Amino acid sequence: MQLSTERILPSKFSLPRGAGLWIALLVLIVASSLLSPLFLNGTNLLNVLRQVALYGILGVGMTFVILTRGIDLSVGMVVAFSAVLGARLMQAGYPIPLLMVCSLVAGMLFGAFNGLGVAVGRMPAFIMTLGTMVMTRGFCLMVARGGPVDPGPRVESFRLLGGGYLLHVPTPIYVFAAVCLVAHAILSHTTFGRAIFAVGSNEEAARLSGINVLVTTFAVYVICGLLAALSGLIFLSRLSVGDPNSGTGMELEAISIAVIGGTSLFGGEGSVVGAVGGAMILAIIANVLNLAGVSTFSQQVVKGAIIILAVWVETVRTRRA
Repeated sequence: MQLSTERILPSKFSLPRGAGLWIALLVLIVASSLLSPLFLNGTNLLNVLRQVALYGILGVGMTFVILTRGIDLSVGMVVAFSAVLGARLMQAGYPIPLLMVCSLVAGMLFGAFNGLGVAVGRMPAFIMTLGTMVMTRGFCLMVARGGPVDPGPRVESFRLLGGGYLLHVPTPIYVFAAVCLVAHAILSHTTFGRAIFAVGSNEEAARLSGINVLVTTFAVYVICGLLAALSGLIFLSRLSVGDPNSGTGMELEAISIAVIGGTSLFGGEGSVVGAVGGAMILAIIANVLNLAGVSTFSQQVVKGAIIILAVWVETVRTRRA
């Protein structure tokens, strides 16, 4: 009996899942080093990694939400509110550990508000989080009294979180690494993580299999709010001022990181590792454009085009599947 070679050899060569992201990242690094000799400079690479950390934390939080087929447009304003609240409490003389807890809890409360609206109120995530974004901006301006908040000289003792170094490596990189490790462990090795993927893949099937869809949906928005508040504290530490406009547009950065990293806008598919890759791609593109002297306005055009391209690729892939 003669065996068919079609059963032994695959008809088409296919790359491992997610390999395209890392190939694209490698090509981008090579191209960037050729476009600018300053790109591979040690100081510049540390700046790139710092940017990856600052926006990557938001991207990880957004990944949790998008995995459940949701979206959170309020994260940018939660970043700003956390920074402004922290600056105001520091100005008032509160201990730094206490003001950090207060800012993180505030972020979780905004996330909980979104979670209640989406999970219990059955509001569309886009509308619910858009409303929260506007409300949070109002709260932010109220706390800031319309302008930047100077936290005073005590901010220097807070510089380590966002502007300091450990072993010659920017501190935010360590924070980002810790966030990624915990988030990856949750998504890959816990029942809650499996529930997140199940809800995003098929909410009704998840409910019938015994998963508490309401709690799962509520929890991912709380996590997203917590990570947004953490980003706000890092920005406060780095900039030494609580600026109510500091979070403007960051929700788009977070969505871009998640989508470029392979998280499906249709839910149930994505990873923290992919979010790291997405953050690196965006940070490198922004860095190279800066080195090339491209204006900030033109960079926005490029980033918008990247978002459209990533969503288009995901849509085409999903239709074929």
